[in-house]
Amino acid sequence: MPSFILPLLLTARQYRFGGDTDALTSHLIDTPRIAWETLGTDLLDTAPGTLVDALTDGEHWASTDLNLVTPDGSPAQRMAPSESTASDDWISWSYVLRADAIEVIPVAVGATSGRPVPWTTPPHHRFADDPTAWRAKPSPPAARLPQAPAPAARPQRANRV
Repeated sequence: MPSFILPLLLTARQYRFGGDTDALTSHLIDTPRIAWETLGTDLLDTAPGTLVDALTDGEHWASTDLNLVTPDGSPAQRMAPSESTASDDWISWSYVLRADAIEVIPVAVGATSGRPVPWTTPPHHRFADDPTAWRAKPSPPAARLPQAPAPAARPQRANRV
């Protein structure tokens, strides 16, 4: 949910990853063996203690990998979400880390795009968890310039013989 994830990501990028979006992205994608079960306060390790306490109510927990057991006992494979798995209620929210913002996509309501949260947003900002608040706003229709009226037709003269 955005009220939980966005403060972690905004703070982690600013403090632990020194503003480096690529480093944060790499950590989030490359670190788990399969997928994340939970993102924890270890993402906030270098943030000021007062900020961490304000964001977490003083609680601390570690990020954990998803621990899957397959029916046949074979090693679990890394999970890659797709439009079909997302539409099967496997994913409710998607967070796309961009150079200038985090795009929050409410996948559970069928959205394929969302609203951006600039990296400059204070982590203690109150974020809505209502999926409809995160739907991308449609672009305003392109303005139509008035067309010049067609020139009036001149009456044709009859030819006299």
